[in-house]
Amino acid sequence: MLSMDRNLIPDQYADQFSQAQYNAPPLTYPLVVNTFTKELGKRPNEVFDSFTTKAVSGASIGQVHQAELAGKKYAVKIQYPGVANSMKSDLAIVKPIALRLFQLDSQSLDPYIKEVQERLLEETNYHLELERSQDLAEKSKQLSNTRFPQFFPEMSSLRILTMEWVEGAHLDTYAESNASSEEKLKIAQALWDFYHHQIHELRLFHADPHPGNFKVHDNQLWVLDFGCTKALSDTFYKDYFSLMNPDVLGDEQLFQDALFKIGLILESDKSHEVKKLTAIFRESVELLSRPFYEGSFDFGDRAYFDELAAFGERTRLDKELNKLSTSRGNPNALYLNRTYFGLYHLLGSLGSTVKTSLPEFTESA
Repeated sequence: MLSMDRNLIPDQYADQFSQAQYNAPPLTYPLVVNTFTKELGKRPNEVFDSFTTKAVSGASIGQVHQAELAGKKYAVKIQYPGVANSMKSDLAIVKPIALRLFQLDSQSLDPYIKEVQERLLEETNYHLELERSQDLAEKSKQLSNTRFPQFFPEMSSLRILTMEWVEGAHLDTYAESNASSEEKLKIAQALWDFYHHQIHELRLFHADPHPGNFKVHDNQLWVLDFGCTKALSDTFYKDYFSLMNPDVLGDEQLFQDALFKIGLILESDKSHEVKKLTAIFRESVELLSRPFYEGSFDFGDRAYFDELAAFGERTRLDKELNKLSTSRGNPNALYLNRTYFGLYHLLGSLGSTVKTSLPEFTESA
């Protein structure tokens, strides 16, 4: 996610981090064979007519090989050995960095570390990914210009996932191509509609929006990977998105009550602190929800992203705000915020103006 926002880190770091999207160092073929033998009881060439000995792409926890059987092409995702076991130790390494970065104590950070750990461990369970991939694809099949690969349970396991091979260009490559603005608009609109449907109707969504998880083929958006998903409870969903309700946003007391419900304002906050936080969060909500209010929004407008970056920098350097540094916000918002962060930047890379709308609020203020 850091690699997608050029405002956060120097270009050299962003370029290096971007390799984790689908160009990570490959697993050697003998280890691939070993994984197949353990998981499926057969070597790759005993399952398929042909199987590439070198990975065609690789990401943070696994790599993809192309295979063929009876004239049909498959993408076979193989998990790196030991990934699941290393997650907790990796997070233990990250935690001290996060503590210093966010100026929090260990107890305050624990709920967020737990949320990340749960999502990461889910990503290592390809049985779960297979189930959610099929479920979300079925419930999203009516979306225009959005396609999903077919999955094959009989050639999959806990550490191996086999799906239909999808031709086309990954989204970042497509964004830099000479495709027409009309074609890019169609893909951008498909992206927006895909996430709007899953978050606001299904309450279960694809929570890893980086370009390596999407391809464009024949002017259609293909969603390739459902390893990271997040479910939202009705209570959290209503409390979180009530902040965008115009009736709530325009009323000081209702807005403060909504902030309190999702833990952005605490009982321990003093009156002047509540006033400061309310003003900051209102500015944040108004800025981040701007695309929803305008009916159509130009994500190619770099001034908007510059405004987002300037707001982040200003709040980061706000000494009064830094004194209020503590654990704030519901951990369930972590991946929801991450998803919109990634979505905005994907749409920004396409430079398109998409049709948007506010969620339908089920309860009035």
